[in-house]
Amino acid sequence: MPKGRIEVLEEMCKSCGLCVEACPNKVLKISDRINSKGYRPAEQYKEGCVACKMCAMMCPDVAIEVYRIES
Repeated sequence: MPKGRIEVLEEMCKSCGLCVEACPNKVLKISDRINSKGYRPAEQYKEGCVACKMCAMMCPDVAIEVYRIES
């Protein structure tokens, strides 16, 4: 099974949570940190990303990049 890494562009994220709901492996959550715009950006908080890019496709702010990790 492929592995992936999720990078959230924190200043673009508006904490809508669509990515959290879309992730089939539930590796995203809304952060406790607050960005400069007053939002709590999403973050990858555990292993298990398979680089399916569902989170990135759902993000209305195009604030998520997904990278496949080659083993």
